[in-house]
Amino acid sequence: MAVVRWRPMRDIAGFQEEVNRLFDEFFGRVPAEGRTAPTIWAPPVDIIEKQDALVVKAELPGMSKDDLKINIEDNVLTIRGEKKQEKEEEGAQYHLAERVYGVFQRSFTLPASIDPGKVKASYKDGVLVIEIPKKEEAKPKEIPIEVK
Repeated sequence: MAVVRWRPMRDIAGFQEEVNRLFDEFFGRVPAEGRTAPTIWAPPVDIIEKQDALVVKAELPGMSKDDLKINIEDNVLTIRGEKKQEKEEEGAQYHLAERVYGVFQRSFTLPASIDPGKVKASYKDGVLVIEIPKKEEAKPKEIPIEVK
């Protein structure tokens, strides 16, 4: 009987490649053969609470403000849009295509302390910033202490 040397790291690397392939297939990445596949994507978002407002920042590079819609209904903020795919050059062959395109929608439940009537939004350098002020009664108030 021949002695076969076991190399666990090679087995782990093969397993990792298989898991990566399954994830790419499931989440709609472009397969290695270069064929396009349907994509599902959601832009990364930060939600920051300040003393007087909630600030939502979403990374949306390559989009224009006309591609975006923002809505607040029943204290739910919804950001939706479409990142349009660039026209492919005729005769060009992609060796790698990782950028994502398509329609997205993100929704976030907001606290009751916000004032949806005073929302401001701006879009600069691929970052959407939505500032949602808090209601006056929700802002912390400093109470002076009297010395007697």
